Amino acid sequence: MNVLLIYPEFPDTFWSFHYALKFVGRRSAFPPLGLLTVAAMLPEQWEKRLIDLNIRPLRQKDVAWADYVFVSAMAVQRRSVRDVLDRCREAGVRIVAGGPLFTNEPEAFPDVDHLVLNEAEVTLPRFLADLARGTPERVYCATEFPDLHTTPVPLWGLADLKRYGSMNVQYSRGCPFDCEFCNITTLFGRRPRTKSPGQIIAELDSLWDMGWRGSVFFVDDNLLGNKRHLKEELLPALIAWQKGHPGMPFNTEISINLADDDELMQMMVQAGFGAVFIGIETPSDGSLKECGKIQNRGRDLVADVRRIQGAGLEVQGGFIVGFDGDTPDIFQRQIDFIQNSGIVTAMVGLLEALPGTRLYERLKRENRIVETATSGDNADATTNIIPRMNLDSLREGYLHIMRHIYAPRNYYRRVLTFLRQYKRPHVTASISRDRALAGLRSAVRLGILGRERFHYWRLMAWTVLHRPLLLPHAVTLAIYGHHFRKVCERHLH
Repeated sequence: MNVLLIYPEFPDTFWSFHYALKFVGRRSAFPPLGLLTVAAMLPEQWEKRLIDLNIRPLRQKDVAWADYVFVSAMAVQRRSVRDVLDRCREAGVRIVAGGPLFTNEPEAFPDVDHLVLNEAEVTLPRFLADLARGTPERVYCATEFPDLHTTPVPLWGLADLKRYGSMNVQYSRGCPFDCEFCNITTLFGRRPRTKSPGQIIAELDSLWDMGWRGSVFFVDDNLLGNKRHLKEELLPALIAWQKGHPGMPFNTEISINLADDDELMQMMVQAGFGAVFIGIETPSDGSLKECGKIQNRGRDLVADVRRIQGAGLEVQGGFIVGFDGDTPDIFQRQIDFIQNSGIVTAMVGLLEALPGTRLYERLKRENRIVETATSGDNADATTNIIPRMNLDSLREGYLHIMRHIYAPRNYYRRVLTFLRQYKRPHVTASISRDRALAGLRSAVRLGILGRERFHYWRLMAWTVLHRPLLLPHAVTLAIYGHHFRKVCERHLH
């Protein structure tokens, strides 16, 4: 059996880091972790190949080789998914699809032969057993949430690791919180399930043995979902592992209550974590109450961010505008918060209602859903809901935020704010040839040719004088700023 695993292409978005990756000669931010894990669950005797369309195009001979094509995707990859499905149908190859896009919108893909939905640990074995008997069904879904202790190490050997900016692993699924706009609890439940520390170490060992020495992103939606397991099991194992494996920093997604536990923050730093993505969403307590983001309420969020960054964990933040309670002053309030907090990587988007969320069901009852599908892309300034605020005013306010926070003067000012409060991380990536070349390219592209050149050299001079050990980080953030501005220029008018 020949199985071709296809990962559709991402459009240019803030999350793609497409323009930043060019500085280090990489093609994509992360390999397709889901597909590589599924590949490890397929029969060992099957021939398997991976085509990541973010790395190289799909050729006709690739499709002709396959008996089955496996596709996994997120909503933001929808356009590329359609092209992949069309090409496979034309070639007469049977298609097996799963992942978030297909799980959320199975009815939108009638041309898929087999939909293996929800979590593969439950539904994929059922499909494979039926396929072996010659009686595969079209749809496989599940209501139970599987134990992750049987999840295998991804088949990293299918991917060309040198083409990626970072690797990724997953420790847990599920989140104890229940934000109205989020579909994580729908997909994975509110009781976080975890792999064993031994499983994570095996995945890291596998990457290390293949020569990987860059960063690793823990893709958990909230690494702090099971605090006891995190502090008592995973972090001690990672701290011990780092002693024999220098130069592999980690980052992850986590909730703001991390700021309440100094010991936890120090353990994360010692384990190798240097950055955390946190859903800040909004400085409006009324909007936080509206969306059920209880973990963010009644806090000094700016102080929390500074506390986390002062511990050695860079905070990257997610922000949303378009809540029912948002008033016209929310746009300037978001700008002020982002600038004052020193959150350099600030991902701002319009509120959308994802199918399966409490928000979607509420707005559907209120006849405020304009279309079922969501873009999944915060760079297109669209939404699938009818907001309380005038839509044109909402869009213009959103564009105002983006133009402001990523204008060179404001962006570099924010980088300086961050560097003043950031404690150097315990584990940093070694200065490789690619990173050294990225520094030289940034000096030319941003420091000589770029319209931000004055701000660029001012940042570099300040860093050399005041925080010289953070110079590689300053260069990286300058490159990120270039990416964010390019996306703004191309997509936000």
